[in-house]
Amino acid sequence: MRFLTRSLMGLLGVALTLALLVLAGWQIMSAVETRRAADAPPMMARERVFSADVLTVRLETLTPELTAFGQIESRRRLELRAAASGTVLDLAEAFEDGAAVRRGDLLMRIDPAEATAARDSQRAALAEAEAALAEARRALLIARDDLAAAVEQARLRDQAMARQQNLNTLGLGKAADTETAELAASAAAQAVLSRRSALSQAEAALDRAENTLEREKIALTEAERKLADTELRAEFDGQLSGVSAVRGGLVSTNEKLGELIDPAALEVAFRVSNAQYARLLDAKGALAPARAEVALDLGGTELVAAARLMRVGAAVGEGLTGRLLYAQIEAGAAGFRAGDFVTVRLAEPELAQVALLPATAVDAAGQVLVLGADDRLEEAAVEVLRRQVDDVIVRATALAGREIVAERTPLLGAGLKLRPLRGVQGGGGAIAAPAPDRIALSPERRAQLIAFVEANPNMPAEAKARILAQLAQDEVPAQVIERLEQRMGG
Repeated sequence: MRFLTRSLMGLLGVALTLALLVLAGWQIMSAVETRRAADAPPMMARERVFSADVLTVRLETLTPELTAFGQIESRRRLELRAAASGTVLDLAEAFEDGAAVRRGDLLMRIDPAEATAARDSQRAALAEAEAALAEARRALLIARDDLAAAVEQARLRDQAMARQQNLNTLGLGKAADTETAELAASAAAQAVLSRRSALSQAEAALDRAENTLEREKIALTEAERKLADTELRAEFDGQLSGVSAVRGGLVSTNEKLGELIDPAALEVAFRVSNAQYARLLDAKGALAPARAEVALDLGGTELVAAARLMRVGAAVGEGLTGRLLYAQIEAGAAGFRAGDFVTVRLAEPELAQVALLPATAVDAAGQVLVLGADDRLEEAAVEVLRRQVDDVIVRATALAGREIVAERTPLLGAGLKLRPLRGVQGGGGAIAAPAPDRIALSPERRAQLIAFVEANPNMPAEAKARILAQLAQDEVPAQVIERLEQRMGG
């Protein structure tokens, strides 16, 4: 037992000795390192240099482009309504949604039996009125002849009375003969008055007959109009929309049966802000007839048509702001339909002595970082005039020819030293080596794009034929390929 205790005490002593030796060695090494650090010269901190793309500010004359969204409308739109009630007797084969019709084409006929009977009855009434008028004219001629005969007879009676009175003066006449002559002359005068009254009645009868004839003609015209109302015809060349009539169905007066839309008379209605509207006015305050471009996304390509700004809405709708503008699409633009939601790109008046910069080069306060002496950054203010998608148009006359940072980051600021990367152009941040405008396709890639276009049911036939013709060429526009592959998910 005593041996075990002594052994443990020895081991404890050995362990303490080793610990003391290790502690002493560590202190010696620390002292040596401290001495070396005190004797070494102090290290100098190095300035951090950042790298960023820079571009040169170039002043030029630019035409800003206003982008808005609107809806296609037709300037010629006619509601097809039934002008008469009845049973639909006949219906044109082209009376269906989307069908093209020509001006004057018969679209629908309502049973004309009642209208035809009314027309024929009115024709008979007109014939009776014409016969009555002819009879009144003959009666007037007879009355005039009767009056002329009575006037002649009265003249003769007056002559006979005058002779009798002359005989009385000579003492050769008799009182009885004189009285008889006077009575005959008076009766002849009374007959003249009677014939004049008959003539007046004949003239009045003629006037009544003429008025009756005019009324019957008006009634016949109305009957013929009602008969014509049983037929529905196209007022102009166009396409049908929302048709609802069926053969054998009953329709009521003024019932809406569909719409006739002229696809060649299209315009786009779009809304702009008050500030944008003010930039489209001329010196007199009138809306300038600016050129515009209307684009429709067809799910793989873009259908574009030229347009011209025509007018502004007369009133601002309740709860709305800005102005509603209308641009007329030029004739010959195929593929557009009323109701399409399109993009409108409108050319604004030119701006002189301005620069086009990437939007990332300008912060929210209108400041840019300018590369100064010794490649150090300086802050300068610019006036932002327009925003063009990923670019901005600024007025920065004082910065003409100087280099600025193309893309600001939180790490960059005034006073920092910069390692400039000069590979950016001043027109919207485009890289100096632009992508090619046309690309040669491999057979597999070309076949894949053609199959996608042919299988797209939303693309009009005209646009599909144009895109297939482009894909059949040796080199295809890069923009067309990019849009198709985006729709394909490539």
